Amino acid sequence: MTITSASTGDTGTPPPGPRAMTLSDSAARRISKLAMLEGNPDQMLRLTVSGGGCSGFQYGFSFDTVTNQDDHVFAKDAAKLVVDDVSLDLLAGAELDFVEDLMGSYFKVVNPNAASSCGCGTSFSV
Repeated sequence: MTITSASTGDTGTPPPGPRAMTLSDSAARRISKLAMLEGNPDQMLRLTVSGGGCSGFQYGFSFDTVTNQDDHVFAKDAAKLVVDDVSLDLLAGAELDFVEDLMGSYFKVVNPNAASSCGCGTSFSV
């Protein structure tokens, strides 16, 4: 398991390397809030990539309290994002954001590796 700070703000922490992810301030706040609502502030948001969706790969989100040996943990403030090693190959350099707009509220992956994505933003191709 690798633990990395996802902070890129004014704390002096250098930007993440190519096999890292960042969390926006809004994503970190939302992860922390959801973990508190679940009654376990130690829960981490797990982001996975699997085959499927209308564009070839799809994102999956779940809460987890366990990390595996091949997991990478990216932290910002009290929020933690867990990504397995295989998924990180397709997510390297991406940012997890939380968006609230007229369409609703949702986690959004801003993925520089995605050549295209579907209209709903839950699947992509490379």
